[in-house]
Amino acid sequence: MMRRAVAQEKAEANARAGTSAAARARDPFDDDIEDIDGKPAQPPEPLGPDDLPFNPYKGNRGFTRAWHAMKNSLYGFRVAIREESAFRQELTLAAILLPCSLFVPVSPVERAALIVSVLLVLIVELLNSSVEAAIDRISLERHELSKRAKDFGSAAVMVALGVCVITWGLILWPFASAWLARIL
Repeated sequence: MMRRAVAQEKAEANARAGTSAAARARDPFDDDIEDIDGKPAQPPEPLGPDDLPFNPYKGNRGFTRAWHAMKNSLYGFRVAIREESAFRQELTLAAILLPCSLFVPVSPVERAALIVSVLLVLIVELLNSSVEAAIDRISLERHELSKRAKDFGSAAVMVALGVCVITWGLILWPFASAWLARIL
């Protein structure tokens, strides 16, 4: 808004100074290479905290803020479960692996590693879904940068799945080899 006021003031000053009719006829809000008075246009000023739109949720403090954050988080889970098939698949995997991690006879640190590796997959999938939703919000047309961003998110999920498989494999391998030795 400040930029428009400055441009209007310049236009009025040029009109009072008697500049050419062509300069006065130009729209002061055009983002051309040249400004109204023929000088190179200045880059726009960065937005300050007073220039941003009012956000009614930023004023909340304490319990109210935590309550709104929890409601938004639960809504995000519901949407992810309803709309994202990959998240549903990984949630099913977590529903199987998390109870298994509680019954495997391992040290507490190993148990924590098993649980964290499964939760990491869910976290990365939620972040990937949010990136995809933001890109789809901007445009549904095919664009190389949109594809790249979505591919990066997918690669991050694959890395998280790899970490989960490696963690479970390394921790449970001694149990699996002992079990196989007993059977054979």
